[in-house]
Amino acid sequence: MEGLISLVGAVVVMVILRDVFHTLWHPTRHGGLSRIVMTALWRLSSRASPRRRAAGVAGPLGMACVVAMWTCGVAVGWAVVYWPHMPEAFVFSSALEPTRHSRPVDALYISLVIVGTLGLGDIAPAEEWLRVVAPLESLVGFTLLTATVSWVLGIFPALARRRTLALRVCHLRRAGMTAGQLDSAAGAAVLGALAADVARVSVDFAQYPESYYFHDGTGDTSLALAIGYAAELAERGRQAKDPGAHIASAVLAAALDDLATVLDERFLHTGGARQQVLAAYERDHGGG
Repeated sequence: MEGLISLVGAVVVMVILRDVFHTLWHPTRHGGLSRIVMTALWRLSSRASPRRRAAGVAGPLGMACVVAMWTCGVAVGWAVVYWPHMPEAFVFSSALEPTRHSRPVDALYISLVIVGTLGLGDIAPAEEWLRVVAPLESLVGFTLLTATVSWVLGIFPALARRRTLALRVCHLRRAGMTAGQLDSAAGAAVLGALAADVARVSVDFAQYPESYYFHDGTGDTSLALAIGYAAELAERGRQAKDPGAHIASAVLAAALDDLATVLDERFLHTGGARQQVLAAYERDHGGG
């Protein structure tokens, strides 16, 4: 029975580690526990605030909840591994009575001390296999901390690139480029640079899917509201007689198709064409 309980704890730890792996190092469109948490908070914020005031905190709050879930899951899982073997498999300080400090809460205390690398030493593993398992938990705790920092450092540059692209598109809209201006070498350069920026954002959505759940507001930094004009430029560029502009518009259209594919496969699931996907993206981010 003790072995079965410990096995349950090990399974909990493995589930959490698998989620960390697929969230940070091998993101897939199938999601995991972290994606469930982020999606649920995004949907709740959308329903709770029609004007999207709550949506602005959905992303940061979701990341905090995911990190808390990972930490608690690892701590609880290892506590379940330890608990069936208390008190005989542990050494207690002279100030503690082993039989009175062998409850589940004491196992959780041991786990939290180890995962946090605090090393208080009032309760320590005595059996050989536990003396190996306990340092492994410390390594997992340290890895989880560094992975979380890396996650945060990766998400926010991705958000900056997305908002920069939105601002660039808004600048082009305000500039009011005419068909004649697009049908030139300068127009080709503008469309080509725009296509490269769209491609970078597509990669960001694929590599950091949690960034989707960060709301950009309703101003010039909202890609969901601005991306439609980029599609309009791509269509206008197709009529250009300048070879460079014509090719650049085709590249921009392909980049927008790739962006729509990523958005639809991972978040929106409309199954529609590019125009439908971008419209759904706009609605989901507060565009009506």
